[in-house]
Amino acid sequence: MTTFARLGLSSALVEALTALGYEEPTPVQRESIPPLLEGRDLLGQAATGTGKTAAFALPLLQRLSTEAPAPSRPAVLVLVPTRELAMQVAEAFHRYGRAVGARTVPIYGGQSFSQQISVLRRGVHVVVATPGRALDHIRRSTLDLGGILAIVLDEADEMLDMGFADELEAILEAAPAKRQTALFSATLPARIAKIAERHLDDPVRVLVLREKTPAGSLPKVRQTAYVLSRAQKVPALGLVLDLESPTLALVFCRTRHEVDSLAESLSGRGYRVEALHGGLNQLQRDRVMKRTRGGTVDVLVATDVAARGLDIEHVTHVINFDVPESPQTYVHRIGRTGRAGREGVAITFAEPREHRLLRSIEALTRLKITVAPLPTVHDIKAKRLELTRADIRETIAAGGLDKYRVVVETLAEEFDIMDIAAAAVQLAHQAEAGEEPTEIPPAPEEKREKREKVQRPDRHAEGAHRPAKKPAPRGPKMVRVFVGSGKTSNMRPADLVGAIANEAGIEAKSIGSIEIAEKYSLVELPEELVDDVIAALRATTIKGKRQTVRRDAANRRGS
Repeated sequence: MTTFARLGLSSALVEALTALGYEEPTPVQRESIPPLLEGRDLLGQAATGTGKTAAFALPLLQRLSTEAPAPSRPAVLVLVPTRELAMQVAEAFHRYGRAVGARTVPIYGGQSFSQQISVLRRGVHVVVATPGRALDHIRRSTLDLGGILAIVLDEADEMLDMGFADELEAILEAAPAKRQTALFSATLPARIAKIAERHLDDPVRVLVLREKTPAGSLPKVRQTAYVLSRAQKVPALGLVLDLESPTLALVFCRTRHEVDSLAESLSGRGYRVEALHGGLNQLQRDRVMKRTRGGTVDVLVATDVAARGLDIEHVTHVINFDVPESPQTYVHRIGRTGRAGREGVAITFAEPREHRLLRSIEALTRLKITVAPLPTVHDIKAKRLELTRADIRETIAAGGLDKYRVVVETLAEEFDIMDIAAAAVQLAHQAEAGEEPTEIPPAPEEKREKREKVQRPDRHAEGAHRPAKKPAPRGPKMVRVFVGSGKTSNMRPADLVGAIANEAGIEAKSIGSIEIAEKYSLVELPEELVDDVIAALRATTIKGKRQTVRRDAANRRGS
């Protein structure tokens, strides 16, 4: 088995990966890490979910100087198409980079410029940015590429689809000629090949296609995802277990520490829990497996590595406490339930920025993952009452109630028979219901959003965050927005769609018709989104320059 150590990674990074629960590199990591460690340029075709972030993050982190970074002069620049991916990639660099003292910052539209400038001036090793915002900082001289060791273009095809071709060219031209460049793309059309030819020097080529799962090879599994913040995960798991009432749930976590912490938390809630990870010796592992196979365990919390070769027939639920980093891992996990013709259940907890990983999993499995609202206390109480009703039905069907009839007959002389039955149901229900469930509090960011709505501040003032992506309502009134560049400036519909989607956080499907005239463009948008879009576009650049953006004269209201 190829290990990260054999790929040439330092002991500090290998130890960090082991602590995070990663032991075996994915194909794209095996192919990419050695040449990137050597300083070679790389052209990689790899889809989301193949582990490509670690494939470039780990070797570039190892190549960093251990000295404190100079103000506004990072060593690594990673360009990504969206703010969601910027946060995700930056988090990965932070997670791996703690072992070598690397500082990372995400830079994207919608954030305060002054806040970003302050962080950059303090000095960072790695900047993960969207092209438009990166170019803005370069032109303001708040991002100096003079010290750049390496540039990564992640999901290059998507950046081109969103209209960032000019920004990418400008950034690459501004960077030092003697640098390392890595370009990753899910597809390699001619326009990607042209960028590679102009800006990559004798690149190593890596092709890692996603495995196709044969039709009918997946088990019969009901797949559900809940989107929630990290702080909500533990209480949400308790509610999900209460609602699902699994015979045996296998909960996957990324790290040993997370396994132990979660197992302790669930034990405190009254579940019979065992933990399984690489820190157990063989005697401890055997004890855990004996209890699990013996039916005396409700929940088994495990890491992927520890669960290898695990064969337990009666697993009814697989729960991903975090979204797996590759679709293949997801498929392997859910294959542990739904056996012998029985329907299994796979539940995944996804943080908001992990939607793209869910899409990758859907593409591989060719099965829909239903994104559902978190269960509520009302749902739990209704489910428990339904279980009580089912128990009563079984008890009546089993017979042997004669010795209890005298109690009912005596009470019937004083009370209505329906009241007697209802009281009996209540006592039975309370005896079985256990601990009273509690509602999951809103995530901290949700609380902040609600408070902002009440106070109604200027959402685009300095320091305000860009709103989350939101779809248009049904049948919205459409309003045209004027943008002061057209065909003479080589403006294309893709440029406008990319700017609106990335800078204003608006889904592309919410955008109506686009008209490109000689010296201006018109974009149709739902009226309730127009002010947000105008403010966001005025604060950024399109086609490398500031644009005049306002409501079209036919429907303007003083913008």
